[in-house]
Amino acid sequence: MSESQGLHDSPSQWPKAIFYVALLFSAYQIITAAFHPFSSQILRAGHVGFLLLLVYLCYPAAGQGRPWQPLAWLLGLAGMATAFYQWWFEADLIQRSGSLTTADMIIGIMLIVLVFEAARRVMGLALPIICGLFLAYGLFGEYLPGDLAHRGYGLDQIVNQLSFGTEGLYGTPTYVSATYIFLFILFGSFLEQAGMIKLFTDFAMGLFGHKLGGPAKVSVVSSALMGTITGSGVANVVTTGQFTIPLMKRFGYRAAFAGGVEATSSMGSQIMPPVMGAVAFIMAETINVPFVEVAKAALIPALLYFGSTFWMVHLEAKRANLRGLPKEECPSAWGAVKERWYLLIPLGVLIFLLFSGRTPMFSGTIGLALTAIVILGSAIILKVSSTALRIAFWVALGVLCAGFFQLGIGVVFAVIGLLVAVCWFIKGGRDTLTICLHALVEGARHAIPVGIACVLVGVIIGIVTLTGVASTFAGYVLAIGKDNLFLSLVLTMLTCLVLGMGIPTIPNYIITSSIAAPALLDLGVPLIVSHMFVFYFGIMADLTPPVALACFAAAPIAKERPLRISLWAVRIAVAGFVVPFMSVYDPALMMQGGDWGATIYMLLKAAFAIGLWGAVFTGYLQQPMTWWERILAFAAGVAMILAMPMTDEIGFALGAIFVAQHYWRARRAAPAIA
Repeated sequence: MSESQGLHDSPSQWPKAIFYVALLFSAYQIITAAFHPFSSQILRAGHVGFLLLLVYLCYPAAGQGRPWQPLAWLLGLAGMATAFYQWWFEADLIQRSGSLTTADMIIGIMLIVLVFEAARRVMGLALPIICGLFLAYGLFGEYLPGDLAHRGYGLDQIVNQLSFGTEGLYGTPTYVSATYIFLFILFGSFLEQAGMIKLFTDFAMGLFGHKLGGPAKVSVVSSALMGTITGSGVANVVTTGQFTIPLMKRFGYRAAFAGGVEATSSMGSQIMPPVMGAVAFIMAETINVPFVEVAKAALIPALLYFGSTFWMVHLEAKRANLRGLPKEECPSAWGAVKERWYLLIPLGVLIFLLFSGRTPMFSGTIGLALTAIVILGSAIILKVSSTALRIAFWVALGVLCAGFFQLGIGVVFAVIGLLVAVCWFIKGGRDTLTICLHALVEGARHAIPVGIACVLVGVIIGIVTLTGVASTFAGYVLAIGKDNLFLSLVLTMLTCLVLGMGIPTIPNYIITSSIAAPALLDLGVPLIVSHMFVFYFGIMADLTPPVALACFAAAPIAKERPLRISLWAVRIAVAGFVVPFMSVYDPALMMQGGDWGATIYMLLKAAFAIGLWGAVFTGYLQQPMTWWERILAFAAGVAMILAMPMTDEIGFALGAIFVAQHYWRARRAAPAIA
């Protein structure tokens, strides 16, 4: 078994070297987040060094064999050496910025090569090839014809741009990965290890498991809830999907449909406030707006996305007459909450902090610390028979939450240390400490693909910043689209979908936001809306054939071909394709401009249009739809999406005609069937 394969096992089965390196990685990230012992540059360099060390220890150069340990350690420690070099010579590098010594050139080139190879091992060839093309453009772009040619840059300038400073490999995505993203990954890892998946799954089962099409509705709801803490689509597929996909198949759903529902629901986790996915934090940092503004813009589209998925599942269940589980087989929703209610405390505090204006880094640090306190404290207090002592503990925890800002992070970590000491000496307490250790190393494992993608796309950002090619591309888009905003949006959408064939959402967003988003901004699209547009279609790329990563993840669980799952996922995720266009034409849908009346109107219009399209794509409402009803409903939905004079009125009129006659036809058919 390869080391990389071994990382999918329980952390207790990992080789000791990898276990302790991952543990050190998480400890480094927590200490730097809580106490800020290093400058921002050294923080990023250390993050990249740990990523490279873990990648080369875990992932073989080819195939599935175990990495050859001497070479693995050599390459991994070489990656750590680049971080040590940045730390040891920090002052000298600042003083001679732009004038590299021979040693600087060696370290800089070594870092670039190590990052490219690490990304290839973790993610395959697609992203390294794209980034390699940008690197080649920086080196040789002066020889290109026309507007694409730049003034020419030497190797030393390229190395300086990419390997030193904060505009290349150590750029904004790496900073976000080293701070916000890692903390929130750890936060989700702690809650997952403590049983949050079971809480959400049991809660969804209790509410919807016995309803019409219950198993699929459980998939939608549990994935939406898990998305609030993980923000990872593919990770959601392989966690909640292990339970929901077989359950859907057991109750009559087709394998392709079951896989499509899980893939669609799981990918929506990245746009589901309050936590959302890593891209949301990168977006907030890139466009320099508070994270709460990004979450606010994503809220209504996320509700429409999951609402439309739920609606499609409901219609498919009606069409195929798929009943839910017997109610006695479903767990109690409120019983599940009663059993693990304390796990909701950190999530509630995190949401409060994020939406009260605190920085994501502060919110993530406090949320992570509070999660550890809750897990350790509950392990102690649940063994106490005295109700008074239990109440006293939870009251004290409440006081601690209220006093976080005055007490300081040092006191909070002292409390954690005290709880660790108590757990060491009580019966069963060491099992809880093991859970916390596993959460730390699991968090480091989950951070590898996200972190290495953030580092490598720094090549694109560095070259784009150095050469100014983004303005050239924006000029082409503007020239092709001219004054036609719709054509420019379609071109941008296709760019996102094509780039998404093989690269994850984070690099997809960074590439398209660097190149395509400025063109939309020049066409008058608001800043957040233009970035959300490319973000949404970066997510849709993971559902769109031929290379749909989320559908490939669902395929072995569903035992179905990825292409068939992908075709269903595209139909189920209709809102993900419609809402971004509607938001561009009327930003009130993302709560950008306009009053509450405009926002509510856009919400109702979008919900009606998506509801009609859901019926069109399933071919069922109250009964099977005729061909002309599907055309009528589709036309009504299109009319409401087009933001042209009178199209809303036409769309509502056609939709009303369709609904009225369909229900009338269904009522006439009912007596005949009886």
